[in-house]
Amino acid sequence: MSEQTSEKRILHAPFSDDIIRTLKAGDMIYISGIIYTARDAAHKRMFEMLEKGGDMPFDFDGQVVYYAGPAPAKPGRPIGSVGPTTGGRMDAYSPALIAQGLKVMIGKGTRNDDVINAIVKHTGVYFAAIGGAAALMARCVAKSEVVAFDDLGTEAIRRLEVEELPVVVAVDCEGNDVYKQAIEKFRES
Repeated sequence: MSEQTSEKRILHAPFSDDIIRTLKAGDMIYISGIIYTARDAAHKRMFEMLEKGGDMPFDFDGQVVYYAGPAPAKPGRPIGSVGPTTGGRMDAYSPALIAQGLKVMIGKGTRNDDVINAIVKHTGVYFAAIGGAAALMARCVAKSEVVAFDDLGTEAIRRLEVEELPVVVAVDCEGNDVYKQAIEKFRES
C-alpha cells in the first residue's frame, strides 16, 4: 500500500512486487508498518538454517529487513538508537535469502553484483538509511520485540513497528544503483 502526499511518499510494509516496481533509484520514501532487524550474526544463522532446510524465523514474503543492531531502550522508549549497518556485511548471505522471498533490505553502503543480480531477478529493492542519525531513526519506532535469536543480544531479530522511517532507494528492481551513479558522476567531473 502506498500513500502519496505533496510532501512525502509513505509506503506501508510489507511490500508487493507492484509497489517495488514503482520505486526508482534515488527516490526518497518513508516506511510505516512492520519491519525486522537482522545483522551479520542473524543473517549467518538464517543462512545456515536455510541450508539445513529449516524454516525462517519470520515470513519473508514482501518483508523489510533493516540491517541494524539497536542499542538498549531508554526508560519509556521502545528502542534505543537504531542506525543502519553496512549492507555489504550481509552480501554473502543475501542472494540465498532473497531467493527465499526476502524483498526489501535497508542498510548503508554498496552491495556486490551477486546481491544486485538477485534483487533484479526476484523484484527486490535495497534502501539506504541515514548513517549517523541512529537516535533520530529510533524516534520512528513505535514498538519493538525480539522474535528470534535472543542469545545474539543486539543482533537478535526484532520485529519493529515503524512510523515514517526515512530511506532512499539505493538499488531499484532494475539494478539501478545510486552509489554507482554517484561514482560515475564524480569521475566525469
